[in-house]
Amino acid sequence: MKPAKDSPEKSNVEKRPTTGISTYIGKSINTFQKKFGKPTRQEPSYYGYTWWVYNKKDFYLMVGVLNNKIVTITVASEQIDTYPFKIGENLESVYKKVDMQPEVEFVNDNGVYRFELFEDDINIKPLISFGDIFAQLYFDHFEGNLIFIRFMDGNTLIQQRPYDMTYRGKLIDYKELTPEEWAKADAASELQIYELTNLVRTNYDVPELTWDEDTREVAYEHSQDMYETETFSHNSDKYGNLADRLKRHDVFYETAGENIAFQYTDSVAVVSGWLNSKGHRETLLNKDFTHIGVGVYQKYYTQNFLEKSWE
Repeated sequence: MKPAKDSPEKSNVEKRPTTGISTYIGKSINTFQKKFGKPTRQEPSYYGYTWWVYNKKDFYLMVGVLNNKIVTITVASEQIDTYPFKIGENLESVYKKVDMQPEVEFVNDNGVYRFELFEDDINIKPLISFGDIFAQLYFDHFEGNLIFIRFMDGNTLIQQRPYDMTYRGKLIDYKELTPEEWAKADAASELQIYELTNLVRTNYDVPELTWDEDTREVAYEHSQDMYETETFSHNSDKYGNLADRLKRHDVFYETAGENIAFQYTDSVAVVSGWLNSKGHRETLLNKDFTHIGVGVYQKYYTQNFLEKSWE
């Protein structure tokens, strides 16, 4: 006997869910607003769509809108219906629902696009096809639980290319960002990273961090320096190590830490990446830190953490 459509039993993963947040992919943002109301804010992305960010007491989600249509949705709260998945469930539970494939294919009028997933991809950020939409799942590798869920249409997946991709046909031409557009998208990423970091810390019973603008300037300067020098290091030939850089900006603290990354898709991907790296994770979840500054420059990411016990 075959499982019914939308059954939680394992399926051929080709049928699109008919319930849950993913059903809004392809629909008008006006339809979405009738259910979820106005967003906390709207801000640009790196990919042409506009983020509608809902940062509310009981849930956090980001909705990508292009030409008034929803092309992607990212959820970071278990209160949202993300059927057939659920924030907090483990990898074994997901394996029982869907097939984890090392290759995922998308076909449209422009060609055939094949994404190759390596073992780490399957265990930490698997991609599941539901016909004309896709689910990208972000797991905490250390705890084994699902922390973020991203649904998107095929064109958005092609544009982001979060996995190795081969194709037959042609690629969609996307407009290059102007320096001003880069700056706005980077600033949006900074705020999202800050919010997602605090969300993760809260989920692991670690106190939230306070935003520190001076520390943000230090982080931004380092991201820009890495981009301009095409280096990836905690030490800068021009500005020195973290202690040197904080001193240069007259930032006072008791202890400090730093996370860096580059070329991650966006804020969700980079926070997940840090959480799944032992050293970065220890910094991100350090209970002694009280303040944070995040600086992003053209997908070079820096988080600077401080302990300021006198504030």
